[in-house]
Order: sequence, then structure tokens, then C-alpha cells
Amino acid sequence: MGVTQILFWFLSVMAVFSALMVITSKNPVYSVLWLIATFFAISGHYILFNAQFLAIVNIIVYAGAIMVLFLFVIMLMNLNRETEPQKNRWLKMAGAAAGGCLLLVLVAALKDTDMKQQQALINKGNIGLIKILGKELFTTYVVPFEISSVLFLSAMIGAVVIGKKE
Repeated sequence: MGVTQILFWFLSVMAVFSALMVITSKNPVYSVLWLIATFFAISGHYILFNAQFLAIVNIIVYAGAIMVLFLFVIMLMNLNRETEPQKNRWLKMAGAAAGGCLLLVLVAALKDTDMKQQQALINKGNIGLIKILGKELFTTYVVPFEISSVLFLSAMIGAVVIGKKE
């Protein structure tokens, strides 16, 4: 068993455990912190599959920006047991039934996949490298890239104008 397999299984166990802790934590702040741990484990998987750009974007965008936003929203809402509405027992059972149906659909969809003949490229090939992505982005897709940058610039200007006080 190589180092790559050990890292894969360690990151897999870490991702599943932290995802379960997101669901089972009573405190919403702890749930967000466990979700950040889940994102780091997923970023480790991206690095193992030679997709460094996805790993960095996952850490910066999700674990950084969005989770900080979640934390601020949770802290500003000041959630506690007294203000939380009580959920009906039937609503909880309907949610459990819907989750069970989703699990059955996923198992049925993945039942006939032939995973033994599919090999993933681990630390081989040039598919996930940032250099290849940048070259493709600035040669083949340079016009759509520049159009999207102008679109983002106009969205930022619109947000500043809307948010500006008189």
C-alpha cells in the first residue's frame, strides 16, 4: 500500500467524518467549522488527482470566503433554542423519507457502473495543471474570458452604485 493510497483513505475518512459532524452538530458555528474541514479534505483529494487549480480555488473560495460569510450570518442571526421554531414530528419523518428515497435513487443509479475497468490518473498527465489551464484560457477562450471580466466589472460597479448612500 503506497503513500498515495494511505493519503486517499485518510482524506476520505476525514471528509466523511467531518461531513457527518456538520449534520450532527448542535451548534451552527461548529457545523460551519466542520464544513471547512470537509472542504480541506476535498481539496486534498483534488491535489491527489493532480488538479491543483481546483484545490486552490476550493480553499480560497469555499473554505475562505463563503464559510466566513456563513459564520457572519450565523453570528448575526444569534440563533438559540428559545427563538427556534419547533418542527413537527410529521415534518421530520417526511424529511427522513425524502432522504431515504434520495439514497435509494443514488444506489440504483450507481449499481450498474463498472468501476473496476475505469482507472483514474493519479499524478500522471497534464489535465489539472494550472499552466495548461492558463494556456488554454488565454489562447482558445480569450474572448469569452475578457467578456466575462467586463461583465464582472460592470456588476461590481452596479453593486457600488446601488449600495452607495445619498
